[in-house]
Amino acid sequence: MKPVCLVIGAGDDTGAAIARAFAREGMTACLVRRPRHAAALEKLAQSIRDEGFDAAAFPADARDEAAMTALFDTIEASVGPIEVAVFNIGANVRFSITQMTAQVYRKVWEMAAFAGFLTGREAAKRMLARGRGTILFTGATASLRAGNGFSAFAGAKFALRALAQSMARELGPQNIHVAHIVIDGAIDSNFIRENVSDVDARREQDAILSPDDIAQNYVMLHKQPRTAWTHEMDLRPWKENW
Repeated sequence: MKPVCLVIGAGDDTGAAIARAFAREGMTACLVRRPRHAAALEKLAQSIRDEGFDAAAFPADARDEAAMTALFDTIEASVGPIEVAVFNIGANVRFSITQMTAQVYRKVWEMAAFAGFLTGREAAKRMLARGRGTILFTGATASLRAGNGFSAFAGAKFALRALAQSMARELGPQNIHVAHIVIDGAIDSNFIRENVSDVDARREQDAILSPDDIAQNYVMLHKQPRTAWTHEMDLRPWKENW
């Protein structure tokens, strides 16, 4: 069986690009989104297969512990060993602190932090048994500094970054590469294309993050020699303000 790249949060843009990039490296891309996105997920998997590579869709709620355990067991038994696990759930919302509800705050934490813990734990269990593997967490500007109105998002992303740091210290000496990637800028995504008026001009100037170029950095992290592993990487277009 081929090695697997598992992408939790295989959306239409960055997640899809990451899945394609690893499939082109000879891995089977196993794609995960919530069940309500099952049709879109299967469409993405089919598009990768149409290119001549291997991909499979696994609709699941990454916040559900039992579902995540079953997901990892199913993939390992029926598809192949998970060599790369990518956690790519965003959960970006903006509310003033007085408008933020406990329900929204908790949901954002579950999506962007707790689900990351479940992904990392289940991946580590399988990788430790083999003595190898790569676990990659997608962060954001909010992982490092919290902006106005982003209390829930920043709280969850700060927590995810701390999780990645702890796991790197624990698992690195066991030959498991854990890295946290800070995406510090606008991504050329459906959301940005629908909400940013000058996106075409930015693209022409290379002033917006390309999902495909982001994905190549994830592949590079997996391929790094263990004598010089990167734990944290930040990605931004050349015109992005620091």
